[in-house]
Amino acid sequence: MDYRFAHFNFNVLDMERSLAFYKEALELEPVRTKEAEDGAFRLVYLGDAVKSGFELELTWLKDRTEPYDLGDEEFHLAFVVTDFEAAHKKHQAMGCICFENEKMGIYFIQDPDGYWIEIIPAKR
Repeated sequence: MDYRFAHFNFNVLDMERSLAFYKEALELEPVRTKEAEDGAFRLVYLGDAVKSGFELELTWLKDRTEPYDLGDEEFHLAFVVTDFEAAHKKHQAMGCICFENEKMGIYFIQDPDGYWIEIIPAKR
């Protein structure tokens, strides 16, 4: 048997706000969507420009109105970026940097629902 990563899921309260964030912050674009016939949910799968094959699935649930409990925020996605300084400036201007670890040379951004995303320079 062969296994490979397919996608990771984040549940979101406002799909349009989340799509705008991921496009601006990480240049992720929808690659496919799925909607329940009764409108109960909407799934949007986001991909990166370099076509790594990995997707972030955003799930919106019609009846959900309360923010999701993210626990201690010990889980996160990580992205490698070729121009770390430019990405840092962009994320700083967006006001979404939530933690920096200068010793390790990384930082984290936070999406509109509170999920953390690690930003790693391509060459470490």
